[in-house]
Amino acid sequence: MKNKYLKGISVNVLLLGVVSFLNDLSSEMIIPILPMFITALGGAGLIIGLIGGLQDSISSILKVLSGYWSDRIGRRKIFVSSGYLTSAAFKLLLSLSTIWQHILVFTSFERVGKGLRTAPRDAIIADSMPDARGKGFGIHRALDTSGAISGGIAALILYWFLEFSFNHIIFIAAIIAFLSLVPLYFVKAGKREPQKIRLQISLKELPKPLKLFITVATVFALANFTYMFFILKALGAFMPLMPVKESIALAIFLYVLFNSFYAVLAIPFGTLSDRIGKRKVLIFGYLLFSVTCLGFAFSDSLAAFLVLFPLYGVVYAMVDGNQRAFVSDLSTEDLRATALGTFHTLIGVIALPASLIAGFLWAVTPTHSLTFLFGSSVSIISVILFVFLRKYFKD
Repeated sequence: MKNKYLKGISVNVLLLGVVSFLNDLSSEMIIPILPMFITALGGAGLIIGLIGGLQDSISSILKVLSGYWSDRIGRRKIFVSSGYLTSAAFKLLLSLSTIWQHILVFTSFERVGKGLRTAPRDAIIADSMPDARGKGFGIHRALDTSGAISGGIAALILYWFLEFSFNHIIFIAAIIAFLSLVPLYFVKAGKREPQKIRLQISLKELPKPLKLFITVATVFALANFTYMFFILKALGAFMPLMPVKESIALAIFLYVLFNSFYAVLAIPFGTLSDRIGKRKVLIFGYLLFSVTCLGFAFSDSLAAFLVLFPLYGVVYAMVDGNQRAFVSDLSTEDLRATALGTFHTLIGVIALPASLIAGFLWAVTPTHSLTFLFGSSVSIISVILFVFLRKYFKD
């Protein structure tokens, strides 16, 4: 009876799920306090945009390169192990930061670890359950999601109830990240035959509908600047009204709220997109992001943020996985790797200017409304493009 729910599940998938649970628990302890940590060490709007943009760009671009290298040399686990180890090491260094420049360097290298491990890890999961890949990735996603939600809650408990400093919370997160390496040791990934393949990052050979969608998604990526500005907007609204400790705790709680909605709704919206069409879900997601940004531009009350942060989570649930799925749908099997590589690279490259523009606009007005008006306006452009080009896409 005890094996009923484990029947047919690869040990590799379970072990990698535990690794992801612990690592996401670690990462999500850091993410909600990172913007406050940067400002506490003297970083302003443009610096926050630079740090957030580099985080997103580095991990997105390296996902493509590590997947290619892994296939090329026929080895998976070495990339996965080095990726998790790199992340853990730079989280530990991040806990020792005393100036914002330290944060810039250490968070960037921590994202190198994420970029190195993601594609080869997913390949091990796919190889471990070839006849039930959906189940395998579902199990992994469930453990990953549980860790993500638990991490934000842990950060809130450590900051509010136990009164730990930012440095101490990050130090504990780093220790948990090192612990995630233990189950990884037992993962078995046999050596594969090296593949004679070329790394292709190009729009040239892709079908026209796919080129058009990647263009639309890239425009939306320009609007989708780093999450840190959303947290800082709420924090800035709370600071004049309540003590600093309460303000920061509320900002962390709102991030937990965002992440919970994103994690819980990602699979339902993926299922919905299979039924009604990914284009419709993505258009609504882009539109909802525009509306959410408008809300952030003109809101400064707790009641408003209690609505806006869940909406922000809904946007991610609608957009994040469905964009990749739509790229896969629009590509041919022989060009799928090229299509996904091109998509991730362009989205990754655009993440840096998106957050830098947001950071520049942050300082223009005391209410920081221009940052969110920028996001709302560019997102509307992506919606208009999507609707205008609808004849090229089949649901």
